[in-house]
Amino acid sequence: MANARLALTGGTGFIGQHLLRELTRRGYQVRVLLRRPTMLPPDCTSAVIGDIARPRNMASALADVDAIIHSAGLSVAASGRPEDDYRVLNVEATVGLARAAQRAGVRRFVFISTMRAQAGSCDPRVLTEEMEPRPSDAFGRSKLAAEQGLAEVGIDWVALRLATVYGPGVTGNMARLIGLARSRLPLPFGAVAARRSLLSLDNLAAAVDCALKAEGPLRRPLIAADPQPLTVGEMVAAMRRGLGRRPGLVPVPPKLLAALLRAAGRADAYERLAEPLVADPSALLRLGWSPPVATATGLEQLMRSAT
Repeated sequence: MANARLALTGGTGFIGQHLLRELTRRGYQVRVLLRRPTMLPPDCTSAVIGDIARPRNMASALADVDAIIHSAGLSVAASGRPEDDYRVLNVEATVGLARAAQRAGVRRFVFISTMRAQAGSCDPRVLTEEMEPRPSDAFGRSKLAAEQGLAEVGIDWVALRLATVYGPGVTGNMARLIGLARSRLPLPFGAVAARRSLLSLDNLAAAVDCALKAEGPLRRPLIAADPQPLTVGEMVAAMRRGLGRRPGLVPVPPKLLAALLRAAGRADAYERLAEPLVADPSALLRLGWSPPVATATGLEQLMRSAT
């Protein structure tokens, strides 16, 4: 699909903005599907479709489109929203968009999914697509249900199950870890041995490019994760290298760290910091994905770019 015409949802979000810039740079013609008119870079076009759950003008919005990249929807940051909201915005909207794309003759539907469709916030196993999914929250369940809905539509589709994405403008837990790394405080992560998978924005763009260019039908989920999982201490060390500083890590025993976080009312943070969540991207690598950025290098570059 070199020089293909793409339709992109979520083009004003954290992931969508980067995909818009990078895919345009790679030679794709990108049409952004928008809820309302907004300013966009001059080298892309747009179509206003309104609410993604009740879109309009889809025939004209998708005319002559080769593939659609669907990154819009409720994110994990919206936790606390009713499960029905996730069903409407992440499941029904996705399946409806895929059906509209099929009617318009779109060849491939690339769905930006998440590792939360496969597992909770931690898992002792190295995750692969062949394992039975075990989502643990409304966000993950909705993404898995959307994948299952896509499987019932005739269009060729692929769901990229993303590990935690990092890059300029990141929010949420990753932004909080970046804030800790920026501080001058010694951090108690030196004894944490569990590794976690991340995904840089640049590697994500390369994964989408790979999914677009893959020959033959896909019709499956694919894990998208940097091949080098890191401990939280290794993440902090890489970030502080980007700032020109030493790691500043203290080897607090994990049990004591867990107790300290519980005492601070942040027991949930321990899972995200000190429990494993490693995903194996071998299937995507076999498809031809060549991630351009090593995780530690990407974290260093992120901190240098923001200084």
